[in-house]
Parts: sequence; C-alpha cells; structure tokens
Amino acid sequence: MVLLTEEEKRAAREAAGSAVRGFPRSRGSLVPILQKIQEKLGYVPLEAMEEVAGQLGIPPVDVYGVVTFYNQFRLTPPGRRQIKVCLGTACHMKGGTVILDCWKRRLGIEVGGVTPDREFSLERVACVGCCSMAPVTVINDEVHGRVTPTRVDGLLFSFGVKVKKGRQEEGEVN
Repeated sequence: MVLLTEEEKRAAREAAGSAVRGFPRSRGSLVPILQKIQEKLGYVPLEAMEEVAGQLGIPPVDVYGVVTFYNQFRLTPPGRRQIKVCLGTACHMKGGTVILDCWKRRLGIEVGGVTPDREFSLERVACVGCCSMAPVTVINDEVHGRVTPTRVDGLLFSFGVKVKKGRQEEGEVN
C-alpha cells in the first residue's frame, strides 16, 4: 500500500471536488466523476472517493465498490515510469508471460503494483497493436519490441537501475 503525503491527500480532495462540479449530484454521475479524477491524478485515491461520496450523499463503501469493480480504475498512484506488458495473442505466443514475470521479479512488484520509490508501476494490457514486434513492452509511451529477459535488464540499466542475479542489495533490483 502506498502512503500519501498530506499534499497528495489535499490534491485528491480538490480533484474530487472539481470533478463533481458540472455533473448532477446523483449516483448516475459516479462513473464519469471517477473517470475525471483518474484522468487528472492517474488514479483514484481513498480521499477522493470519500469526497465524492460526501458530495453525492452516498456511502463511501458504494464509491469504493464501483472503483474496485471496474478495472479501468487504479487505486495506487502510477509510477513515474509506467510499464505495460502486452499479452495479446501474438505477444502471448512469443513469450509475453515470460517477459511479464521477468518485470515482476526485477521490480519486486505484482501487476497493478508500484515500486516503493514510485519509480515504476507494472500493468498487463490486452494488445498494443504492434504484433509484428512481439513480445512488446510499452514504457510510458515508448514501444519496445522483441523484448527478452536480457532486454528487460538492459532497459532497467538504462534507467540507472543496477540489476543483479542473486542476492539483492540496497538500491538494486533483483
């Protein structure tokens, strides 16, 4: 779980208040309001959910239920570098699951997670439309094709992350 700073909590409440404006104060407005919050912040924090619930006059648990039901919503802030591993048919057939497992091991996070320093987040996507380059990893908006476990290490190295095989040391990713 990622702990938010007081500034991030304040920004979440402000984003929620801003998102509610312009919509009818009804339960039917909930999904578009949450989408606006995520568009602005990159995720929907608990503080934003509580603010929306208060503004719409519904229980916070109902807002949380909607956020956790739809996979379009993130509960944690995305990393500075958002890593998306394609698992569409071509990427899956060319080893996309191996690449996803490699990213998980190297970063020490699961799909949907973010590293403690918030540098990296990891997602699985259905298809990025670059099937001829399978398997594909997208980092922020940059497409990397024909990715191998060695290429994962190289990409991390290019970001200044030291990758060691074996024992993990402080400041290094295993």
